[in-house]
Amino acid sequence: MLEEIIRIDKELFLFLNGLGRPFWDGFWAYLSRTLSLITIPIYAFVLFCSFRAFGLKKMAVMIAAIALALICTEQLSIFFKSGIGRLRPCHDEDINSVVRLVNNHCGGRFGFFSAHAANSFALASFFSVIFMKKNKWMGFFLITWALLVSYSRIYLGVHFPLDVLTGIVLGIFFGGLFANLFKKIKIKS
Repeated sequence: MLEEIIRIDKELFLFLNGLGRPFWDGFWAYLSRTLSLITIPIYAFVLFCSFRAFGLKKMAVMIAAIALALICTEQLSIFFKSGIGRLRPCHDEDINSVVRLVNNHCGGRFGFFSAHAANSFALASFFSVIFMKKNKWMGFFLITWALLVSYSRIYLGVHFPLDVLTGIVLGIFFGGLFANLFKKIKIKS
């Protein structure tokens, strides 16, 4: 059963990774960066909306909650990568000769699960929960951004789809968890 899942995951990876074209490589590589001219305005906009909605004191608590969610996803990713030891596609001898690797950058040896997917979805789900009633478009926009970041990891050749899917699920879990904890905190203005 596990072998069949891994086989399907590799086939899906090769299909999705194989869709890449040199014309788009720069876009997907840039989108995958943690800080860029794409992500900085997104973070600034979300922080501005948060300040307007909650004020400075509650925003400080919100930033702490976000930091805790990101620490959880990042540290859990490191733990799983070394504990499970699933090779990245570019290190997997079964397929590495046909992996479309952008910029010859592979990353570390192990890739389960994608911290990029987990972190982007932790942020997206956190703010989607926080602003669910105030600004529904923000959640749609942030989830779309997180999906693009997640797909970029497959496009670039550094993660299998299950690495990304696991990151998405854990990011949604921790983002939602810390958003709901944040909503329960009462702070006087």
